[in-house]
Amino acid sequence: MSTKELPINDRITAKTVRLIADTGDMLGIKTIEDARKLAQEAELDLVMVSPEADPPVCKIIDYGKFKYEQKKRQHEHHKHTPQIKELRLRPKTEEHDLMVRVRQARGFIERGDRVIVNVFFKGRELSHAELGRAVLERFCNELQDIAKTERPPHMEGRRMGIVLVKK
Repeated sequence: MSTKELPINDRITAKTVRLIADTGDMLGIKTIEDARKLAQEAELDLVMVSPEADPPVCKIIDYGKFKYEQKKRQHEHHKHTPQIKELRLRPKTEEHDLMVRVRQARGFIERGDRVIVNVFFKGRELSHAELGRAVLERFCNELQDIAKTERPPHMEGRRMGIVLVKK
């Protein structure tokens, strides 16, 4: 049941309610006037948490805090799930472009994602695989404070790649 549907304080129309204190103690079945009086004395709200019960169940709680906790519980379902992110480089990638990719990878890794960094070779670049390996090693050195290599540099056809994960 959403928090918008819950009747509070004067909006509760039942004659008698099963009352639960703010400490969680069961206070028993009370008239609605007695329940409202107890809630006012505690400077809290009277909230009907289970209207379909017989008699309806009401709690003496801080309604603002209750709504906040409900909203927080809903947001727990939307937490980030780790993904695999891929960044592509070339053996002749310039310094600035490399640092842009390092910043992107840093953000992904801090979020908990796994990052695959691939260096693609075209034409004769394949005969100079050491240039690609140097780019990957530089990349790893820039991120060594937050990431570790899950898989060292390896060749797969025309690309060389590494996998980085959070330390």
